[in-house]
Amino acid sequence: MRRRNSTNKKGNSIFPLKIEELEKILTNKFENNPDLKFSTYEQQGVKLAVFFIDYQVDVGKLQKSLLEPLLNMEKKWSTDSILNEIPLNSGSRGTTLDEVLKKLVIGEAFIYVEGEKEVVSYLLLHKESRSLEKAETESLVLGPKVSFTESLATNLNIVRWRIKSTDLVLEEFKIGKTMPSDVRLVYMKSIANDEDVNTLRQRLEELDVDEVEDSVVLKQYLEDSQTNLFPQFDHTELPDRFTYAVKKGKIGILVENSPSGFIAPATIFSFLESTEDLYMRWQAGTFLRLLRFIAIAFSITVTPLYVAAVSYQYSIIPTEILITIGQSRAGVPFPPLIEALFLEFLLELLREAGARLPTKVGQTMGIVGGIVIGTAAVEAGLTSNILIIVVAMSALSSFTVPSYLLGTTVRLVRFPLIVLAGILGFLGIVFGLCFLIIHLLRLKSLGRPYLLPVYPLIIKDFNKVFYRTPFNYTNKRARSYRPKDLIRFNKKDATKKRDIDE
Repeated sequence: MRRRNSTNKKGNSIFPLKIEELEKILTNKFENNPDLKFSTYEQQGVKLAVFFIDYQVDVGKLQKSLLEPLLNMEKKWSTDSILNEIPLNSGSRGTTLDEVLKKLVIGEAFIYVEGEKEVVSYLLLHKESRSLEKAETESLVLGPKVSFTESLATNLNIVRWRIKSTDLVLEEFKIGKTMPSDVRLVYMKSIANDEDVNTLRQRLEELDVDEVEDSVVLKQYLEDSQTNLFPQFDHTELPDRFTYAVKKGKIGILVENSPSGFIAPATIFSFLESTEDLYMRWQAGTFLRLLRFIAIAFSITVTPLYVAAVSYQYSIIPTEILITIGQSRAGVPFPPLIEALFLEFLLELLREAGARLPTKVGQTMGIVGGIVIGTAAVEAGLTSNILIIVVAMSALSSFTVPSYLLGTTVRLVRFPLIVLAGILGFLGIVFGLCFLIIHLLRLKSLGRPYLLPVYPLIIKDFNKVFYRTPFNYTNKRARSYRPKDLIRFNKKDATKKRDIDE
């Protein structure tokens, strides 16, 4: 395993010094913070100090595993005797003030023997973590419901439990200069492409930031283009989705204090996949995947098409429907462009308000608010009832996307298309879609084309993206990610029929 430590050891050694001087230095550094606990002991004429930050250290472990053995030592206190006698394997030495301060705030307890040139520290971090719960943003009907937590140790335990293989690699990194965070690079050594692993490892090693708040933030630092609207790494809070991608040959990253992980490389089609497709019959899984592709195309284009048709190309609308649209818009004072933008903006307000309110209140707000405001808008003549139906269908289609990040992107892309449709009609929609496709063709994820396997064309991977086949015929991994081991199992053995007595 590789370990990167971004903390720099600056400053000269402050030891040896008197215990009273050490206490004064630390008290001044922490601005007389009462959480700094500093205790002094004396034995066989030797003075010793134990200091740590309260609430950061597991006090029970400190008392039982450190203080009791320390105070019962028969040997004379010294740095070497303490490291040899105390039954903890996390002991380390330090000499500079910067080392002491940085280790104090991450949960290490220190022992200093007066007159020694070094201080001894032990990691006794006290962690608060919640129990395993159901995922909030990625709900499933079938399959495991458990989600990641903020504890990296718990998340690694879940990953290890789901991938019981010595081939699993968990590379360790420290990211952040002032507040380092533990980061793990997760991949299968015999499957993952070495070029992808090296690229992601290099980006982690070269990342020079003060802190990493969450895996979502780290993901944005590591993406190929930080200014792009589309997410380039797949983000998930479901361990089964995370491990499924790792077993396919992708690379996962987990971050301390983050209840989610992300997967690289990714394509736009990765965000439309759901592990729930695997738990259904292959016919149902194929239907749901195709439904999502249709839904995302419908969500992007249906409102712009309505605006373009009503504003310019109304001749393509059947006469019966055109009469109905004309009657519904008879009392609306605004052009279709302003009307559509108003409703889309109103819908986004309702969605955001529902997401920020408590769960039960948010559900009520979304349903009641949509009905009341929509009805009032029609009666007040601000909009037509047909456009309300169009906008509602567009919103429902965007909610079928399993990835929250891509769903948000789809809703944002819709706004410029509506504007182009209101200005140029169908020509504006064509121009906007062409620009979008060209943009996606240029986009990359970890150096891989974002539209794989459509561009470059790899037809043999279509059964991994657009439709599902029975498990007996999925004996090969996707070529798109160039795994080192393409074969999953022997197809002849998997499809061979055997009698019950064989």
